[in-house]
Amino acid sequence: MTDTTAPSAPVIDRRRMRLVMAGLMLGLFMSALDQTIISAALRTIADDLNGLSQQAWANTAYMITSVVTTALYGKLSDIYGRRPLYVTAVAFFVAGSVLCGLASSMVMLSVFRGVQGLGAGGLMSLAFAILADLLPPAERSRYQAWFGAVFGVAAVVGPVVGGFFAGLDSFAGAAGWRWAFFINVPVGIAAALLIASQVRVQADRSTDKPDVAGVVTLVLFLVPLLFAVEEGPKWGWGSAGTLGLFAVGAVGLVLFLMAQRRAGGAALLPTPMFRNPVFSIYNGVNTIIGAAVFGSLAVLPLYLQIVKGLSPTEAGLMLLPQTLGIIAAGRVCSAYVTRTGSFKGSMLAGIVLMMAGTFWFASFGAGTALWQAGAAAAVMGIGIGACWQVMLTAIQRGVEPKYMGAGMGSFAFFRSIGGTVGISAFFSLFFGTVGGRIADAYADAATDPDFKAALADPAVTSQPANQTLLAGRNGAVSLDDSSFLAHADARLAHPFLEGMAHAMQTVFLVSGALLAVGLVLALIPRDRRPEAGPGTAPSAPAPKKAAARR
Repeated sequence: MTDTTAPSAPVIDRRRMRLVMAGLMLGLFMSALDQTIISAALRTIADDLNGLSQQAWANTAYMITSVVTTALYGKLSDIYGRRPLYVTAVAFFVAGSVLCGLASSMVMLSVFRGVQGLGAGGLMSLAFAILADLLPPAERSRYQAWFGAVFGVAAVVGPVVGGFFAGLDSFAGAAGWRWAFFINVPVGIAAALLIASQVRVQADRSTDKPDVAGVVTLVLFLVPLLFAVEEGPKWGWGSAGTLGLFAVGAVGLVLFLMAQRRAGGAALLPTPMFRNPVFSIYNGVNTIIGAAVFGSLAVLPLYLQIVKGLSPTEAGLMLLPQTLGIIAAGRVCSAYVTRTGSFKGSMLAGIVLMMAGTFWFASFGAGTALWQAGAAAAVMGIGIGACWQVMLTAIQRGVEPKYMGAGMGSFAFFRSIGGTVGISAFFSLFFGTVGGRIADAYADAATDPDFKAALADPAVTSQPANQTLLAGRNGAVSLDDSSFLAHADARLAHPFLEGMAHAMQTVFLVSGALLAVGLVLALIPRDRRPEAGPGTAPSAPAPKKAAARR
């Protein structure tokens, strides 16, 4: 395998590189933080806008537009340049944020979240592509580690900030939750100014025309698929609506593949990229791991908040060890890849650690000590830090310079697809099994003396919260609102919580099995170091004029 990216890697002075990194990290932080802030504040937002039953569409609209545009930004940046496309992505995101903050109904909020997603699709893929333009392969991995740290910090800070804004009645004349969107404005402006002023030259511009057929067929494939995955648990996986959407999506997929084959190198996801086994196989691993990791980590907060009784802020802080693990492992493994050029060992170790963390989660019950949750999250974070940034390095080595934007877009695209499907599928699995697991837990508790004593006390069983709990003995409990647990008798609540934990164990076991599949696939490509060539060594010289232009 040859390192096809080396010839185009320029030299950039450290001061300008720090400014570029600041702009890219601000954009990534804005995008990542927006998702975690909104997840913590969405219930308050929905109540204020009188649209609790419609709140899922606020996430669905964002998810659809961001996933669809991820690959599009990468390809367009190959043609028109990274800088204008990145500024455009920030502009869409900031404009959508302002509109979301001004929304007066849940329908308006959902539409404006879609506008935000139009920008979010470019912030990740273009960040990696800009980095690949400016740095030789040997130096990229240590900078990319900081991107992983950004997402880890956003995962911890988001619930805290979101809870803070949601708790404010008003601030500066607007409802507190609206500032969860308005806060993006100064961050986005700073990111756009830094990139616009510091990113000046892009080598290897493509002369291809935009792949219009690819865009249209990609939308036809993804939109029905994502709608079906999002709404399938409500409509029923065997319902006519769900099956119809899957059928339309399947037709769209066939048409998309035909369009990409016909377009060749001009395609949205150029088919020549997939001839490289490292690129194609590791993007498959990327999709599988995205489903496993994002799906399981979406369920973990439910364990912390419902089973263990933590607030959203406390649950976010419990994930701090995961953030520290991502940062530490990313730095160490990036330095190792930079020094040795070898990526496979770090990637495989990362997947194994993620499996260990996930299977540890699968052992959690209602009585598990909280320190175990923090320790398992740390193991998971170390695995993520050791794997994902290194995987990106491997994928970059299999991309020709003229396809770099499309290649980096594919990395974000396939990870987003995996994460989106994983979250929806794992939640469907959880809610599909939790009723039976709760009923089983109550059956097992029938011989427990404390439970029997509480059940025999009319003063206890007559309480509304306890009556809601006891409905779970037949698997009929509603999980739309779990606030009744705060007023329930602990003896009656314990089987309920144990049943929920058992349902979550199933989710984590499936996640671990997916990671095992990813591990097997990751073993296939050979680990070859990049060949020596222009731009491969960190100290590779560059003409003074080229350096000055950049």
